[in-house]
Amino acid sequence: MDKKRDTTTLSVHRCRFVDFAPSAITALAYPPLPLPSVKGKKKTTAGKQPLRFGLLAVGHANEHESQCSQAWVARKTLPGPYPSKVDSLAFAIRHPDDLQEDAVPVQTNLRLFSSGGGSELIEWDLERGCIRRTINSHGGSIWSIAVNPSSSSLALGCEDGTVRILSIANDTLTHSRRFDRVKCRMLSIAWGPPVPRQPPPKKQDTSADSSSESEDEEWADSWLVTGGSDSSLRKWDVSTGRVVERMGVDKVRGERTLVWTVGVLGDGTIISGDSLGMVKFWDSRTCTQLYSFQAHGADVLCMAISPEGKAIYTAGVDQKTVQFSLIRTSSTENSPSSTRWTQTCSRRMHSHDIRALAIWPPYTPLPLPHQRQFAIEVAPVLASGGLDMSVVLTPAALPTSTVVKVINPLNTSTESTFEDSYHRKLAYVVRNSVRVARSARLVSCAREAGLTVWRIEKKPNGPLQSHQTEQEQDMEPFEPEPFAGGWEKVLEMNLDVHSNITAHEFSDDGSWLVVSDLYESKLFSLRSNESGEILIKRVKDFSSILQASIPASSTHPLSTGAAAYRFTPDSSKLVVSTVMSSYVLIINLTGDKPRVLRRFDHHRMQDSIVRDRVIKGRAKKSVQVNGNGHIHVNGDGDVDMAEPGAESSLSEQDESDSEDGEDEDVTVSTAAVVNVDQIAVSNDGQWLATSDDHARTHIYNLDLISHHCVLPSFPRAAQALAFDPMHPSVLLLAFADNTVQIFDVETRQFPVWGKELSASLPKRFRFAHDPILGVAFDPAVSLGGEQGKTRYVLFWGATWLRREVPVAEENEERQWRDYKMITQYRPILACDFLTKDELVVVERPLVDVLLTLPPAYFKHKYGAS
Repeated sequence: MDKKRDTTTLSVHRCRFVDFAPSAITALAYPPLPLPSVKGKKKTTAGKQPLRFGLLAVGHANEHESQCSQAWVARKTLPGPYPSKVDSLAFAIRHPDDLQEDAVPVQTNLRLFSSGGGSELIEWDLERGCIRRTINSHGGSIWSIAVNPSSSSLALGCEDGTVRILSIANDTLTHSRRFDRVKCRMLSIAWGPPVPRQPPPKKQDTSADSSSESEDEEWADSWLVTGGSDSSLRKWDVSTGRVVERMGVDKVRGERTLVWTVGVLGDGTIISGDSLGMVKFWDSRTCTQLYSFQAHGADVLCMAISPEGKAIYTAGVDQKTVQFSLIRTSSTENSPSSTRWTQTCSRRMHSHDIRALAIWPPYTPLPLPHQRQFAIEVAPVLASGGLDMSVVLTPAALPTSTVVKVINPLNTSTESTFEDSYHRKLAYVVRNSVRVARSARLVSCAREAGLTVWRIEKKPNGPLQSHQTEQEQDMEPFEPEPFAGGWEKVLEMNLDVHSNITAHEFSDDGSWLVVSDLYESKLFSLRSNESGEILIKRVKDFSSILQASIPASSTHPLSTGAAAYRFTPDSSKLVVSTVMSSYVLIINLTGDKPRVLRRFDHHRMQDSIVRDRVIKGRAKKSVQVNGNGHIHVNGDGDVDMAEPGAESSLSEQDESDSEDGEDEDVTVSTAAVVNVDQIAVSNDGQWLATSDDHARTHIYNLDLISHHCVLPSFPRAAQALAFDPMHPSVLLLAFADNTVQIFDVETRQFPVWGKELSASLPKRFRFAHDPILGVAFDPAVSLGGEQGKTRYVLFWGATWLRREVPVAEENEERQWRDYKMITQYRPILACDFLTKDELVVVERPLVDVLLTLPPAYFKHKYGAS
């Protein structure tokens, strides 16, 4: 490697004035696993599948992980109605009978329900990111929700003291029954263990339909338990809807105690957490108290049960997460007196109230003969969240599991037990909430229904802060002289929206601003007067212009909302990816009014897929692309797409005549619904790259307004796309596992030098705990150009910046020069260049955010009288 030290001086604008306000985490949910077959007919896949996580749904007061240690990244954001909040979340399996036993449900086979303090239960469309349907509780505000183990019923705990059961079988959502009313609010709810349904008496004329029906109903619900606002728990008989028994918790000075959380184990043991900080264990048969622990200093708000049911985790207002373990007290097997519950440890991983807990793999309360067995060599992962706005992930292996080498799936430490392992805190950064307009020197931040814009002023004398490469080959900062007046707020907007803002973008010269909620895109033209004040004017018919180019369809609402925007460098065109229909629109902004030049449907196509991936060079067979949207895989292995005209939209065409490919692995189906969340345009305005959450990246030629090619897909969706400013045909793709790929769009190939660079990333970079969130090219950089022009590429995540310089060895092998990460800026909302010598870094420190919250719980332990 060339040991010659290169020196780089940058003016770094460290922006902490951006009023980004992340919201508290109020609910967490992992999906359930399908119930095992009572008759043992289904094949068990436990122990044969690779390590795989389910989706993690995070509810905010106003997303999901990949299979690598640091790539816990938001896959999709579901913008709620404005204003709204999320108090409860629950997953259900759409078609449980389609899954093998212990198979992990994928997004397409999951249903997500939420409640937000009102009387409406919401079911979300996970594909389109919008509300699928709502239903009224008819019992006032919904305080708690729970899906039964078979994913056929959903229980609501309501304000009026009733439990209402909704039927969700066969993808329905209807009221089924109402339990007896009691005089308290139903604050928490949990289903008891299901029981095997007794088979009907055999008849000689039993038909296939009746046998399949009985097979579908192998499990029956027996009872459920609720925690109320009247210092009690109640056990309910599901068949009669009546209270079986009432269990009373402690009171202080006659005041009512609130039972905020309840859980049930497979042996029928009930666990409760209340507003006195007490965690209690109950016998469901006699409804008597077994154990009581003063585990918390204040309200216990949430609970999670370990996959095998041998550990309980509780958390709440005192910021502690407490573990209870089932320990053996004698050598007698299967004796009730041979085990007991005890409080084993506690940890403080949050700085404010903890509102939600969830664990993967999930626990299902099954009778002893049917309890699941999970791989003992991989630690479960406990997720927690609360008012400090960050999801915390913690390995949660039991101490008894250390007899074998247990894998820590988070790679935070060699230890994997809950007591000894290191946790990982996911940043509350929201991608694309902050945007930078380089030439105009503007920084914008979007809130739920508003937008604020600041202008970064130029410093008259010298750089703000210098970063120089020293002997350690690192950019070392030094303290700058004070400089007042480096920024000014120039625009504050409050928008009339129906949902939270989904995307916004500024043109590079600051002449255009586009903002969108889930349903409508709004375009504004901007100009500055002599005093620097920004004058804004809305293009009123912009939404109707977009509507004219989006075909009406019964499968999605007619929406002009966007998932992402990008202006071309000369501000003459705007690229829009629609949020519900997955179209890519090219809009001409020159002339009297905006005009849609082309609508591309390629992300809506299911593609020629092999196990959900676009494969380069898959087969010599070909599937032709015709007017019905069929796709052709050419002999070179590249996937070419037919150019869709106004009369040719995949979602509107009849797919019945699609020809069957000779290769059975290659399939073509109906229109896909994806989130096209990454857009990049080359500096010369010729090339456009778009990438979606199904890990597909398409390239378009903006000079010809035509589709150019599609890249073979990678195991994970791209986190960031960026074109090389010096070589506009070179595209860099960065992924959540901190790997990169380099693609030459003109030759439609991954060049050899790019593969060498991709393979030579330093280990400290690839195994960083936080994933890549963005890539910023030095405006003078060139990855594949002349060595004299090469400077560096800046990668950044929520807690780090890293400069990487591509260099060539004497044998012409290319690799990255290894530089140390800069971690003094955190958490980072955005990082971009204003000029080749000026960098803007936008931070929102946790301390500043916590100042907006009420004080956290604190109790003196010493010196109290």
